Formats: sequence, structure tokens, C-alpha cells
Amino acid sequence: MTTEQELQVLFNQLDRDQDGKVSINELFLSPGLSAVIAAETKTTSPRELLAQYDLDEDGSITFEELKEAVEKANNLSY
Repeated sequence: MTTEQELQVLFNQLDRDQDGKVSINELFLSPGLSAVIAAETKTTSPRELLAQYDLDEDGSITFEELKEAVEKANNLSY
């Protein structure tokens, strides 16, 4: 389980170009962090994460999309 603040820190680390989105490339460039995301969202790969939670289908995950994925997996603590 993770808090929203911890999730934001993790997201910021993944968002290497600081554009407010985490692309598939950024997920693959950080395999350790991606493994944490996979565990928190109960997905098996960056591609599965994007397929399930990239709501606007732009090929990347925003913080809100990631937060929703973690909430759906019941791994967000308040």
C-alpha cells in the first residue's frame, strides 16, 4: 500500500522529462520503479498498465490515471 504523497514522488521519478505524463518509454527506462507500479496497480507490465488505465489513449499515464489504477487495486491508503 502507498499513500498519495508516496505515489506522487514515484510518479515524479518516472516522469523523466517532467511533462506531467509517464510514457511507455519512461516506464521501461525505470524497471525497478515500474515493478513497484505494477505491484501497486496489480498489472503485469507497462503495456498492461497503459492498456487498462490510459483513459485518454494518448500513450502515457497521468498522475490522476495512475492514482485511479492504484485506487482500483485497493492499494492507496489515506
